[in-house]
Amino acid sequence: MTTTLRLWDLPVRLVHWTFVLLLPALWWTGEEGDLDRHKTIGLVMIGLVAFRILWGLVGSATARFASFIRGPGAILAYLRGGPAGLGHNPVGGWSVAIMLLLLGGQAGFGLFAQDVDGLESGPLSYLVSYDAADSAREWHNLGFDLILIVIGLHIAAILFYRLVKRDNLVTPMITGKREVEGVVAQPKLAPAWLAIACALPAAGFAWWISKGAPLP
Repeated sequence: MTTTLRLWDLPVRLVHWTFVLLLPALWWTGEEGDLDRHKTIGLVMIGLVAFRILWGLVGSATARFASFIRGPGAILAYLRGGPAGLGHNPVGGWSVAIMLLLLGGQAGFGLFAQDVDGLESGPLSYLVSYDAADSAREWHNLGFDLILIVIGLHIAAILFYRLVKRDNLVTPMITGKREVEGVVAQPKLAPAWLAIACALPAAGFAWWISKGAPLP
């Protein structure tokens, strides 16, 4: 007997697939020197990361960090064949946390970075010295390389689950639904108003950053 669960809520799915779209756009605009669009997309990324962090604290059960950030014991038990649980397994949960950390760090360094000639700069570069802004540029470039490594591992894990374990991880992230064995209680989904309540301060934070983070 199987049970169909609404596993991933709409906010989680929208953020996930928007990340998928924004990362190539950030790479392309950076490579082409289209820095105005690059900075705009980067600010959207900051807003999304801020929203996902808030949603990880107060959102639906499977979206909360508390449901998938597990300690070393849980990770070892899972790797030895233990239960994966609903939502992210203990290894996948940490990959989500690491990706959010890298995306936030990547965007954060971009805020303070400026190019070698000092002609283009992030909205917060005026707060630091030239040398610090130059270091931020270098870390900004390195951060993207680390993100590519995590993406590669993520894709490899998806293929492993699909080809070896016969477990499709992509479709549930599109539809939000997943079939599980046995009778399993539906995870609690957060209401739409809560998503809006998280989106507003996240968007406001990105807008504030875009204006140079002015203080009253």
